[in-house]
Amino acid sequence: MKQNKEVKIIELGQLSYGESLTAQEQYFNQIIALKRANRTQVEPLQTPNYLLWVEHPPVVTLGKSGKKEHLLLDAKGLEKQEIEFFKTNRGGDITFHGPGQLVVYPIFDLDNFFTDIHKYLRFLEEAVIETLKEYGLQGMRSPGETGVWLEADTPFARKICAMGVRASRWVTMHGLALNINTDLSYFDHIVPCGIQGKGVTSLAKELGHAVDPSGVKEKVKFHLGHLFEAEWV
Repeated sequence: MKQNKEVKIIELGQLSYGESLTAQEQYFNQIIALKRANRTQVEPLQTPNYLLWVEHPPVVTLGKSGKKEHLLLDAKGLEKQEIEFFKTNRGGDITFHGPGQLVVYPIFDLDNFFTDIHKYLRFLEEAVIETLKEYGLQGMRSPGETGVWLEADTPFARKICAMGVRASRWVTMHGLALNINTDLSYFDHIVPCGIQGKGVTSLAKELGHAVDPSGVKEKVKFHLGHLFEAEWV
């Protein structure tokens, strides 16, 4: 069956984590169901791909390999700070999502691109690294740690983009969160990604001024499209 590299962009705007998770699961389950049905079809149908853009109200999410003790607030503390909390089925540890952050959820059937989850993760990182380069920043990977960092190999290492994904039958969900104008004080309430002794940063902090989120989104979109050879629809 011919690969389908068309990707439908879904703009969710500002949406709670729970509602966006439901949306992700609907698209994810749709693709999984079609793949199952295709196993008995003489002429299988092409599976779709989706890219969800969203900004969440303040929320802390804990991945399936995360440790609850990396959350530094109890239930009352979360309520006082007006932060939601979710345990999720993505990989990775703990992270924060909130206003001023670009969250990208690719719901891709990797059979349409390549069946290599490590390559997939590296492509997500590379799209962010190339985006940061356009702002004069040198993003990089940190060995053994998913995501994008600045000065990763120095005592001043700081994370600017967190990542955590889930894949089943080569269908992906969850994704990346790039700090643009994020209030970084929220990260004081967690041990970000379970990594002790390293900081968190944002485009605004690094550049010394607020950054237009729509410009960042367009750059990330361009680089994802180039890497995945995707056709946006």
